[in-house]
Amino acid sequence: MKVVSLDDVLGTEHEVDGGNWISRRLIMKKDKMGYSINDTIIKAGTETHIWYQNHLESVYCIEGEGEVITLSDHKIWTIKANQLYALDQHDEHLLRAKTDMRMICVFNPPLSGLEIHDENGVYPIDDHE
Repeated sequence: MKVVSLDDVLGTEHEVDGGNWISRRLIMKKDKMGYSINDTIIKAGTETHIWYQNHLESVYCIEGEGEVITLSDHKIWTIKANQLYALDQHDEHLLRAKTDMRMICVFNPPLSGLEIHDENGVYPIDDHE
């Protein structure tokens, strides 16, 4: 069994600052769970282009409000506390935060823990054990 506290991650290399967001990586690939879990803060007033070509992601918003715009159809999805959205088609999207948003993000395949978005909003695939 493993127990992880957010305090265990704060101030370590697994608290990753992506500019518009800060992602605290709680469960990572090395934990061999088949997925990873991040506690992420999206900063108010930001817009982030994201396109997880190599990952599927489910996002549970626990604080704040914003919107997701799917770029394939330009549909706007309002997101607020106690809602989950799932990017089940590797959806290219924009994430706009009206307020600071706190999100719990689950990735499959799991992240190694140090990823940041590339110029296309993509996390690279990690083929290492």
